[in-house]
Amino acid sequence: MATKKSTITRDKIVSMYMDYTLENNDKPKSVYNFTKLNNFSEAEFYNFFGTMESVEKEIFKIFLEKTVELLEKDPDYEAYDMKSKMLSFYFTFFELLTANRSYVTMSLKQHDNDLKNLMQLSSLRNSFKNYVAGITSDEYRIKLEKFQNFQEKAIQETSWIQLLLTIKFWLDDSSPAFEKTDLYIEKSIKATFEFMNIAPIDSLIDFGKFIFKEKIYNK
Repeated sequence: MATKKSTITRDKIVSMYMDYTLENNDKPKSVYNFTKLNNFSEAEFYNFFGTMESVEKEIFKIFLEKTVELLEKDPDYEAYDMKSKMLSFYFTFFELLTANRSYVTMSLKQHDNDLKNLMQLSSLRNSFKNYVAGITSDEYRIKLEKFQNFQEKAIQETSWIQLLLTIKFWLDDSSPAFEKTDLYIEKSIKATFEFMNIAPIDSLIDFGKFIFKEKIYNK
């Protein structure tokens, strides 16, 4: 009796892509070779992706989707304020990145040009900005209006830059269990929200001292 062929899904293609990249220390060169190696058809591939490059971009978007899924399983999450939701997002998101650190590090350091490395985060950027828009509370919007009339687009763009800086810090972090990244997250999120509350000095100084120590004394 013939073995039934497993159904190809988006997540399976992504998993195959990550495995290939890690095992070969390089990305798949073509859809034809990739699908032939993994015993499914090009037509099945194109049901989910248009190019090999689009698979790479989708991976980081999936990390965000999985993060939000995990957060929403917590019955208390919906009642959190914006700051608590953002902290929960960061810690959960970076747990997923850490679980896949070998792939993420290889992927984000494959080019000498940082801009080329960041190109694959375009899908993550759009999804993260949507996430930030979704958790921005009315109370927070009012505070922003009082502080130089910031627009919601500015909140999203600033949050995205903060996420990129945190990813960069995590990539360079060699501390046990990436405990310095945890400290970075706590201090940066606290500083950001206190800044928007127009009570920034203590948190910004504390965060600045932390960055100075890590980048100057621990090179």
